[in-house]
Amino acid sequence: MTDPAADAPARRSPLDSGYALAGGIAFSLAFCLLIWWTQQLWPAPPPYGVEIPGFWYEWQLEFPTVWSRATAWGGYLLHQLTLWWLIWKAQEERPAYTRGLHPINVAALGANAFFIALHLVQTRIWYDGLAQDVHEATSFASVAVMLVIILIMENQRRGLFFGKPLRFVTEAGQVARRYHGYYFAWAAIYTFWYHPMDATSGHLIGFFYMFLLLLQGSLFFTRTHVNRWWTLTLEMMVIVHAILVAIMNQHGFANFVAGLLGIFVITQVYGLPWSQRTRLAVSAAYVAGVIALYAAQGRLERAWTALSIPFWDYVAVFAFSAVIVAVARRLRGRAAPG
Repeated sequence: MTDPAADAPARRSPLDSGYALAGGIAFSLAFCLLIWWTQQLWPAPPPYGVEIPGFWYEWQLEFPTVWSRATAWGGYLLHQLTLWWLIWKAQEERPAYTRGLHPINVAALGANAFFIALHLVQTRIWYDGLAQDVHEATSFASVAVMLVIILIMENQRRGLFFGKPLRFVTEAGQVARRYHGYYFAWAAIYTFWYHPMDATSGHLIGFFYMFLLLLQGSLFFTRTHVNRWWTLTLEMMVIVHAILVAIMNQHGFANFVAGLLGIFVITQVYGLPWSQRTRLAVSAAYVAGVIALYAAQGRLERAWTALSIPFWDYVAVFAFSAVIVAVARRLRGRAAPG
């Protein structure tokens, strides 16, 4: 995604989106510390609900109340509708991409900060999130699909396979680029309210990532929103989060590392201003690393499973692109005169 034309004042405004980004990152780190500190003062309830085979989310009340459910769902719905309205309002106004913040960005940043604080208060008093009523797979899938849509949107700029764009994915990406804000806001806010603000290491890592996604979603129509280094950082942070959670749970570490870094080597590296020699060196280092990782675990014959996550991600890219293109063409056909 290339940077749209933008203003370039000689002196940077206090409302510069770059300052907002730095402040938002600092806020995210500080709020994770606040989550941890408040839990020391008001410990979370003791273990949580009856375990169910398969996907099961431990951090939920064994005996939920009307208020625990009402506050979680009420906070989620208010947060969701507020951000959707702000996105719609911004698209109606269509402001130019600038280095500074628009008033609508200030409103979005303030709204997200308010609901982040509200969720902490809600957790400390009633604890439960949406996990009490919806399956854990929905939270995981919402962010996974978001990352697939990013691959679709970025196909035109960096290609899908080793820098080569696919035409029908580009067509889907043009549609997704216009409407992605609504889905991304849902994925981030739904996942945010799915979890109570518990202070386990996994929760703190996950909430820090959610805070950054909410920050990115607040900076629409600014140059920071389309800065390639920042957007790639957000894509790559899912790798860091998945690896840390896999290490903590002692499950699937090698597959997460090799699979998610495989997507970086196949696709994401081609969005960076690196030479072809550098990209080849990164690819060679990746292959050597995968071999060493599986060999260290005594599973060298299973090294091919490093391709499983990229394989299913690219299958999802093709499937979603086909659906987006089909729907867009059908709607254009209905809108055409005669």
